[in-house]
Amino acid sequence: MKRLQDKVALVTGAASGIGQATAERLAAEGARVVCADLSEEGLSPVVQAIQSAGGEALGKPCDVTSEADAAAAVALAVEQFGQLDVLCNIAGILRFDHTHELPLDGWQRILDVNLTGTFLLCRAALPELVRTGGNIVNMASAAAHKGQPWSAAYNASKGGVVAMTLGLAIEYGKQGVRVNVISPASIDTPIQGAFKLPEGADPKLLQRIMPLNGFAKPETCASSIAYLASDDASHVNGANLVVDGGMSV
Repeated sequence: MKRLQDKVALVTGAASGIGQATAERLAAEGARVVCADLSEEGLSPVVQAIQSAGGEALGKPCDVTSEADAAAAVALAVEQFGQLDVLCNIAGILRFDHTHELPLDGWQRILDVNLTGTFLLCRAALPELVRTGGNIVNMASAAAHKGQPWSAAYNASKGGVVAMTLGLAIEYGKQGVRVNVISPASIDTPIQGAFKLPEGADPKLLQRIMPLNGFAKPETCASSIAYLASDDASHVNGANLVVDGGMSV
């Protein structure tokens, strides 16, 4: 499928996991992609893989918590490719702590990356997306809808992303911009691989966040994101697509 032919996409968190899979999927569907990530060295193989497959891609080091970096990533897309049609806010972080032991800077860091970072990219991209009639796909989590232990900051940040998405969908819908959000869980990514129980944690609580049918690959999310980013979803605005294998049912 070439549902994104002649489109330009900006994907954050593109150096690994769902971000990498998304960048590669959008490129495979015809988009020219700006791959943004804090890890500059991680971007190079992703860009090379897209180019080797016949696609067009650029790498852009980007700290999503920086206003200047967010603006620069959007500007690069417009300068190099002439436009911006799709923004995919995939960058995110997660940590597990007993909430009464979570330091304030740990709480703030998660909010800064997951929620404020998403806001900064949206704010920078919206003027161009209004011009092109583009769309945004934000990344939340099943943790925004179902209690997840040891991750109060993460839960709050992703709940905020869902609420912000709904607000943007209403505010910009009449200007031709769609804004949707995806809420995955049980995806085999580096974030999941780094999971470690806090000391003294009750392992029975793990049942709340265990998948019904095993872990899925990042490509599972990427295909859902590609749908929301494409004209196949032209009448979809303000939607929250849950991709968790039924975990939150």
